[in-house]
Amino acid sequence: MQGILRDLMSARHCRTRRVSSFDTTGGNRDFWHIEAGEAKTIADISGPGVITHIWMTSGAKNGVQWWTRRVRIRIFWDDEEVPSVDAPIGDFFGCGHGLNRRWQSIAMDMTGQEDPFSVEHNTTAFNCWLPMPFQKRARVEVYNDGDGIGLIYFYVDYEEYDADKFDKELLYFHAHFRRECPTDGWKDKFTPNHGDPVDSTPNLDGKGNYVLLETTGRGHYIGCNVSIHNQTGSWWGEGDDMIYIDGDEMPTINGTGTEDYFNHAYGMQHIPDGLYHGVSVFEPDNRDKDMWRGKTTCYRWHIPDPIVFQQSIKVTIEHGHANARSDDWSSVAYWYQTLPAPQLPPVPEARLRLPMEP
Repeated sequence: MQGILRDLMSARHCRTRRVSSFDTTGGNRDFWHIEAGEAKTIADISGPGVITHIWMTSGAKNGVQWWTRRVRIRIFWDDEEVPSVDAPIGDFFGCGHGLNRRWQSIAMDMTGQEDPFSVEHNTTAFNCWLPMPFQKRARVEVYNDGDGIGLIYFYVDYEEYDADKFDKELLYFHAHFRRECPTDGWKDKFTPNHGDPVDSTPNLDGKGNYVLLETTGRGHYIGCNVSIHNQTGSWWGEGDDMIYIDGDEMPTINGTGTEDYFNHAYGMQHIPDGLYHGVSVFEPDNRDKDMWRGKTTCYRWHIPDPIVFQQSIKVTIEHGHANARSDDWSSVAYWYQTLPAPQLPPVPEARLRLPMEP
């Protein structure tokens, strides 16, 4: 028997442990300082084990614009030199554009948002419950490469195993941030996103699609979040998801539209609390004039329906039908796979991650 609730009945052959920022003097200064340009290891754990929960919050609060885009979380498994997790902290925890918003899903959430009911403006906490197994070592790092955090509070909860009680076939968790600003669209801003010539332009092979993930090895893709900043107006969707598995030159899996991939229809509905799909950021510039101009972050978890690959996978989506549109796209893909960690495109430096304002 397997499942979140059914697993509670099963005996566990492990020991529960935690690394945190607690004040070791017994006082209430339960945080660590992270200087500008510093990469600080917040947890360095010997294996075998499984990280079960990561909680974080920051002292950035007021006055530090887009701070969740300025700071990265990186995780290294088993003495690998390449991080298996590398993403801005806000995007990793499900909100793009350097914003904090209250949202929740089965795997992650944020608790706060910019509203008058916050204890302090711009406060939030981040949570991730995705299990992260490791055989030898887990090293979790916060990299303040954009000077936007100052101090951090954190928990890293994990299970510690004896070697003979640990499943050596478990795959390693990965997450990676990408950005294309702007996407390489071919239509001008005055051409509608529906009708000819857009609808009549074919794109069968996916050339020019936005790439969320491209990796080799054996594993399964479990989801993503995608952040779109639409500055030219009108509906930004209609792009089909196209996923290539194990070297297929044509898409193995074809979708029917961006909103359809995120399990919505006829546009994106503002659902900040879907278990497996939803919209964590829905911020039109002026919803009375143009619902879709502005900022959106959509998420989709393939937790009941992971996309399995034996040799390789490439996950892509059109930016507008047939890649017609030029918008600011960024994303985090999540997946499990074998080591060694793949050499993926480097995460852009902090100044190239910040939002583009009109």
